[in-house]
Amino acid sequence: MLTDAKIRAAKPRPKSYKLTDANRLFLLVTPAGGKLWRWSYTFDGKQKGMAFGPWPKVSLADARLMRDEANAVLDDLRDPAVAKKLKKEEALEASRQTFERVAREWFATNKCKWALVHQNDVIRSLERDVFDTIGAVPIADLTPPLVLAVLREIEARGAIETARRVRQRISAVFVYAIAQGITETDPAEKLGAVLKPLRKGRQPAITDLIPLRKMIKAAEDDPARPVTRLALRLLALTAVRPSELRGARWDEFEDLNGKLPLWRIPAARMKGDLDRKEEFGGDHLVPLPPQALAVLRALWPLTGDGPMLFPGNRHGHKPMSENAIGYLLNRAGYHGHHVPHGFRAAFSTIMNEWAEREGKEHDRKVIDLMLAHIPKEKVEGAYNRAAYMPRRRELACVWADMLSEGLPDPLVLVDRPAKETARYTRRRVPEPVDADFRFPAPRRAA
Repeated sequence: MLTDAKIRAAKPRPKSYKLTDANRLFLLVTPAGGKLWRWSYTFDGKQKGMAFGPWPKVSLADARLMRDEANAVLDDLRDPAVAKKLKKEEALEASRQTFERVAREWFATNKCKWALVHQNDVIRSLERDVFDTIGAVPIADLTPPLVLAVLREIEARGAIETARRVRQRISAVFVYAIAQGITETDPAEKLGAVLKPLRKGRQPAITDLIPLRKMIKAAEDDPARPVTRLALRLLALTAVRPSELRGARWDEFEDLNGKLPLWRIPAARMKGDLDRKEEFGGDHLVPLPPQALAVLRALWPLTGDGPMLFPGNRHGHKPMSENAIGYLLNRAGYHGHHVPHGFRAAFSTIMNEWAEREGKEHDRKVIDLMLAHIPKEKVEGAYNRAAYMPRRRELACVWADMLSEGLPDPLVLVDRPAKETARYTRRRVPEPVDADFRFPAPRRAA
């Protein structure tokens, strides 16, 4: 039997020699002074051997343990050397089975069951929110805390429902992996109980400026029609109702080349009873800050040859789908947290807070006018939508300056990848406007 003292005392000789231990374990001492653990065994009538590593990296106790484990495999009528090789291959394969690799296999297997829109939503959510964080981790090594950290990041930007959807998709990937024998447990299965609850009631809206900018940027990064991206930006800048934006016509815009550019939304297109709207001033007047003019300049080469600012995908004389901007926000991961109408709540909240700190006496009333709110009661002798126009222009610029910080120029949005199905990607590519561009005289409706 070997001891640690005997091993340390062993000196190299001109030829290699063995120091034997029990059950065919021995230490091979080489002329160079190396001391290597070996084990000999017989399998299927053939003499074979296994290497357990060098001493002292592998101690005497470790070598005996490895011998006993290999001998147990031999007693099970399996070749220990082959079993060791297979175990090594399994470990290597397990390290190759990363979450991203398995998730993409799961997606390829299941996407035929889903509509194209849902397919894109599923893979985009994984690419955007999951792969960068845990995509390279072997799926068998993932734990509930690691998966929860991914979901908490999504919650941190306010996308509560998206976090819940992503958890369901991660869990589905694990179920697929379990069926394939790649892993044994689903660490995402129970996490739904610790995620933040969904908010119900009012339409969801982000009302903090920095998260709002982040949301706009994320949505504008999505592959979409350039027209849809520009519609989102103009909606955010003007805080009009989504229906009013969708129906916008080029002939509603005034003085686009002058000092007082204005969007006059006809009373007939405004929310509410027409008689009451006319009683309180008729058309809704939207002063345009420079950032809104930049959107219109970028949009003109795309749709300026038709009546609508934001025509539909198939018919240039009809407005875009009422769901187009909402779907853009959903694909960016904000489903259930911000809807197109939410820009009005964001404008009201942020600008009223600003007015509280830095505004003038009547700014709250001005902000209400800018949102085209009709008072429930006549508390004043007149309620004129054109009132306070100089101050409304100033506040429009304040809002646009705050909102646009860090956002790209609208022309950049035109150059980004567009959906292949979009009508405006099949027509000629429009030439961008230059710095000296002037809008043509408005074409008035017949």
